[in-house]
Amino acid sequence: MVFTQPLKTIRAGVLEIAYIETGPADGWPVVLSHGFPYDVNAYAQVAPILAARGARVIVPYLRGYGPTRFLSAKTMRSGQQAALGKDLISLLDALGLERAILAGFDWGGLASCVAAALWPQRVEGLVSYAGYDVIDLRRQRHAFAPSLECAMWYQHLFQSERGRECLEDNRRELCRMLWEQWSPQWKFDDITFDRSAASFENPDFVDVVLHSYRFAFGTESGDPELQDLENILATRPQIAVPAITLDGTQDPLKPGGTADHSVMFAGPHQHRAFACGHAFPFEAPEAFAEAILDLHEVSTSA
Repeated sequence: MVFTQPLKTIRAGVLEIAYIETGPADGWPVVLSHGFPYDVNAYAQVAPILAARGARVIVPYLRGYGPTRFLSAKTMRSGQQAALGKDLISLLDALGLERAILAGFDWGGLASCVAAALWPQRVEGLVSYAGYDVIDLRRQRHAFAPSLECAMWYQHLFQSERGRECLEDNRRELCRMLWEQWSPQWKFDDITFDRSAASFENPDFVDVVLHSYRFAFGTESGDPELQDLENILATRPQIAVPAITLDGTQDPLKPGGTADHSVMFAGPHQHRAFACGHAFPFEAPEAFAEAILDLHEVSTSA
């Protein structure tokens, strides 16, 4: 399944964000955010389920992906978590949406969690793969178990200029390897991968990706304009909005799952696990959509 809706763009914060919109214009709003290295096509099966239930579904290309562009050449090509979360709030502002359900995986889960933690008044509910996905920068800058460090090989590679060259020159091959490694039971075809891989040709893709992982490892500084937000995130704020967190039990990046993240949720919270890998919306679209629909039901009945 593919999106057939025309691409839209809107100026939001420091970006001209490209996005797909489906469902009734006056429907209840939900924003679906993709991760690295994926794009909006991860939600091609999720969005129609939500639209059929009355949702106005917004699926943006994140900074550095697809047709999304920075408005100024002077803006730092940051991939840090505060930037991703702020982009979501800027998108809501640009669309005139006071509140929305935010849902995402990988970078999209990170962005959604950051937005929910920093701007809870703007978030109707949160669906996050996987768990409380705000990065603990202090922890991130110390070693994990060898098995997890092995799965994170790409993050280590990206710390060097050798890694920049590898990603720049071999982005499709490298990203396809990650798809295969992170979702070992998902048998996607060339067409499915190529459809998303076209988004990696964005002129800012390499810079944004490298900065994301270098900032997380502490080898590059963040955007000074976002430091106040990063300071708040460093306190590990709880998320107070209604939330459903998801795990894929076959994801090598999440060994043991994230059920123990429940202490980071101060509001109503459920945790669900499914037999799939990292690309949850691709692999289990019905379960992803069901979590969003369940959150919407809670919000309308409150």
